[in-house]
Amino acid sequence: MIVDIKVPSPGESISEVEIGKWLVENGAIVRKDQEVAEVESDKATLSLIASVSGQLSILAKEGDRVKVSSVVCTIDTEKSSSQLDDQQNKSVTTKSEAVDDIVLAEEDLKPVAIQAALKSSDKEVSLKMTPTAKAVMESAKLNVEEVLEGIKRLNKTDMELIVNAYKNPVVKNTAISRGEERTAMTPLRRKLSQRLVAVKNETAMLTTFNEVDMGKIVELRNRHQKAFTEKFGIKLGFNAFFVKAVSLALAQHPSVNSMIDGDEIVTANYHDIGIAVSSPKGLMVPILRNVETLTLSQIEGSIKDLADKARDKRLTVNEMTGGTFTITNGGVFGSMMSTPIINPPQSAILGLHAIKDRPVAVNGKVEIRPMMYLALSYDHRIIDGKDSVGFLVKVKELIEDPSRLLLGGKNLDEVLLDL
Repeated sequence: MIVDIKVPSPGESISEVEIGKWLVENGAIVRKDQEVAEVESDKATLSLIASVSGQLSILAKEGDRVKVSSVVCTIDTEKSSSQLDDQQNKSVTTKSEAVDDIVLAEEDLKPVAIQAALKSSDKEVSLKMTPTAKAVMESAKLNVEEVLEGIKRLNKTDMELIVNAYKNPVVKNTAISRGEERTAMTPLRRKLSQRLVAVKNETAMLTTFNEVDMGKIVELRNRHQKAFTEKFGIKLGFNAFFVKAVSLALAQHPSVNSMIDGDEIVTANYHDIGIAVSSPKGLMVPILRNVETLTLSQIEGSIKDLADKARDKRLTVNEMTGGTFTITNGGVFGSMMSTPIINPPQSAILGLHAIKDRPVAVNGKVEIRPMMYLALSYDHRIIDGKDSVGFLVKVKELIEDPSRLLLGGKNLDEVLLDL
């Protein structure tokens, strides 16, 4: 029986996708639920899954644009399971042979010492020879003495080559290459390019900066990391603190959580915060829903789950749409300072950067503190300078005094005095 495999729908608004990459060859035997291809849209990368076991026949090439629900391959279920087992056994054998080849190749690189007594001398000569060279010598039915006699004489050039080989065992290829490689942009990359250009052209984007002393957060994290990991099964990072701080700051500066829709300003009363994560397909921004209702451990767990999905290319369109604010952390790559670009239709994005020990003034004295630069890019059409600066200052205050994260942004004195 021939079974059609159709393109799944990435989302309601998407009618066409691109065949990104076939993960198996045409004619290969596949198992049920095996991932056979990657299908790309302008919002996400999806997996094409074999619904049955059998022999695969590919109908669409890599790079082809196809309609959602169209047939891109078929599976012949008449192929017996024994063929699948044979294919797997063959694969195992091939891999085993490949491993043997690698081992032999590595051994070939290891010089071995062969002791040879030469007639012209009473001394034994230790000659370094690779296994391959030894095999060639033996196949020609020669001995070491005959090989040395065959060399007869070394000239200046030969000796210089030998000396150079000892001084520089690995000879680098200094040839200059001027080749090029052209790769078609994926639908996701094309869409991202269009959106980034649109942001620069269609928004009044400004960036305001501040710096935050990470000392207390670092101490808190180091002090409770073991207990936190044992209880929740995940490590405590820095992003969770910033997500919580951003949510509290958004509650006090709702315009930062707003967006423009035509002639109207839409202000969400919930905080859906996007976290930019690196993936094999580039930068992805999955969304944490209703952050205002989550605890720090729940935030940390959600970040890990979404990051794992991004790396494994399992993010759905729904998990990457609908955010009201975004956080991006260039510090994990060593960035000291940057101006992050807004993720439309949102109106603001917070950029985190590397933590560096720097001398700062603390109570009139110079101290070395772990400092981080913060950058808030915002659309000035909807967010005034007062709110943008106030928002960033609030985030700074919450991070420098973590107890405020549990007290609704207030310190202990303010709670005590009901201020």
